Amino acid sequence: MTASAAAPLLSVRDLRIVFDGRHGPLTALDGVSFDIAPGEILGVVGESGAGKSLTGTAVIGLLDPPGRIAGGEIRLEGQRIDNLPAEKMRRLRGRRIGAIFQDPLTSLHPLLTVGDQLVETITTHLPVGKAEARRRALDLLKEVGIPAAEMRIDHYPHQFSGGMRQRVVIALALCAEPVLIIADEPTTALDVSIQAQITTLLKRLCREHGTSIMLVTHDMGVIAETADRVAVMYAGRIVEIGPVEEVVRRPRHPYTAGLMASIPSVHARHAQLNQIDGAMPRLNAIPPGCAFNPRCGRAEGVCREHKPGLPPVAHAAACHFPLQELAHA
Repeated sequence: MTASAAAPLLSVRDLRIVFDGRHGPLTALDGVSFDIAPGEILGVVGESGAGKSLTGTAVIGLLDPPGRIAGGEIRLEGQRIDNLPAEKMRRLRGRRIGAIFQDPLTSLHPLLTVGDQLVETITTHLPVGKAEARRRALDLLKEVGIPAAEMRIDHYPHQFSGGMRQRVVIALALCAEPVLIIADEPTTALDVSIQAQITTLLKRLCREHGTSIMLVTHDMGVIAETADRVAVMYAGRIVEIGPVEEVVRRPRHPYTAGLMASIPSVHARHAQLNQIDGAMPRLNAIPPGCAFNPRCGRAEGVCREHKPGLPPVAHAAACHFPLQELAHA
């Protein structure tokens, strides 16, 4: 499903996040805009420090000082949520927005059984009693693939493997039947075979529940396997966004092309992988113009002076000289 096929479930417009420091504010997100349609998985990818996790944190309302939203807005189902009081945002976060984080142990209470945690979440957000909540909790554990769920529901988090704990966290995120899930690096700490199981599970749950997912990861392979569309971030901005197959096969931004070229292929035989020279700039050293220009072998004067915009098209790149345009010149 594309974002244009339905009114957006989540709409982020010109989001700007700054961190206040001793020498003044540092801009961490600079004018980020995107939509997520109902039932869509949007992948958000980029190097560490690109701003992808920070974007998810802002959407879910967990941005801590000295970070603050300095501009733009976030709307869920048409309702603006970035300016809600803390208590209203807390209720919305549990009820309408779920979260899956990289380390499941940070999401699970070590001294409570997984069943108690699921039941507490369900009874907090839905008008059901404890018996019905436990039945729902058991159904959720079965749905996410926990074997012997009738017994495991009374086990503690430390009694589960990493992959099984992540399944419990997914069940926890689904407890209150949210319309949106923010999944921040949900497979990074898992081995490859378990990663594949978790991405398959996320796709199936998205399809069956109609839940939208914002999937934050540095792994383009996970994005290619899971997402409908992908937003590529660099230095606090979206530099390319579009249908995942188009972006993977025909990247338009040099940074995206570099990311794709750095992924090993089972068919090619190279002595070494391609790499993007240089590093992501620090917040206090983001260059003028296109932030990627010091690492781009095709940068010209305009790239160093003027910040490129992201055109409002299905597959867009914030680049003065998009690759596909050059290919057809």
